[in-house]
Amino acid sequence: MIQRIQTVYLLLTFVVTGVLMFFIPLWTLNTGKAFYFMQDQFYTILLGLSTMLTIVSIISFKKRQNQFVMNRLNIILNLILLGLFVYRSLNLSGEAANAVSEKGIGMFLPIVAIVLLVLANKAIKKDEDLVKSVDRLR
Repeated sequence: MIQRIQTVYLLLTFVVTGVLMFFIPLWTLNTGKAFYFMQDQFYTILLGLSTMLTIVSIISFKKRQNQFVMNRLNIILNLILLGLFVYRSLNLSGEAANAVSEKGIGMFLPIVAIVLLVLANKAIKKDEDLVKSVDRLR
């Protein structure tokens, strides 16, 4: 259901993890070439899992508890991905005197995804509480 706010948050998460990562480099190497996530198979697998969890979570809108759990797993997966990005950027190969590698904004896209997933979980929790309160009145 697109009219639910958590679906909008999850669609935005899909855009961040599934679309923007193709266009925004993670960092620029000291050779001047941009480094995208597709150049490392492990990053590709983790981002693919994150995107698939988001899609499955959008599809399972009738099962709010499963959606909540999938979003939590997705948050953990994005935290792992962010940690790997930071670790890799801190351990970039040695810098030459005249060439410096630059960290790109793409490295922080998992943070945006985590924030959107937390907002979606808050909205799911709110819906679940509303349904429970209605059931209590019957």
